[in-house]
Amino acid sequence: MGRTSDAKEKLLDVAFELLWDNSYGGVSVDQICERAGVNKGSFYHFFGTKADLAVTAYGEHWKQKQPEMDRLFSAQVPPLERLSNWCAFVYQSQKEKSEIYGHVCGCPYSSLGAEIATQDDKIRLKVEELVNRGTKYVESAIADAKREGTVTVADSKLAAQQVYSYVLGVVLTAKIRNDVEVLKDLEPTVMAIVGAKAPVTA
Repeated sequence: MGRTSDAKEKLLDVAFELLWDNSYGGVSVDQICERAGVNKGSFYHFFGTKADLAVTAYGEHWKQKQPEMDRLFSAQVPPLERLSNWCAFVYQSQKEKSEIYGHVCGCPYSSLGAEIATQDDKIRLKVEELVNRGTKYVESAIADAKREGTVTVADSKLAAQQVYSYVLGVVLTAKIRNDVEVLKDLEPTVMAIVGAKAPVTA
């Protein structure tokens, strides 16, 4: 039973990395199994389709990422500083990833969604769920900043959607240009969107 559990974990880890580094259409079940060192029988024991694997793998990735998001957006941190730290985190995490793979990988969720959402509703719904989770962190920071009077936006939810869409757009631009430095100056525009009243000093 231990080997069975290990096989599933390997498939999830390998699938996420391969799909993020390449593309959904460019990665086959055979490639995933080969990289994971798992036979196809084990694959189909756990997952009916590649889409099922992708949905589960992306959900597991979020679970691994969530503690870092909780830390970045902790209520103990001033709200505008949370946004500033998040901007720095986006840049740094993409930079580290690009150093490993030799190119900018972009956002794993939006990349998958843009490629396959119109073809598979299961994947579309998972991507939408994960993007919404990320947006909620931003919304909480903006709402707290609004309560303390450090931003001028009227609608925290709308502002969060605008901020998150902007950041996703710049991440996509960095991927297209294969230039992670595009992400280095996210903060000024994010602060302008929320109407920050004072510069952030972390």
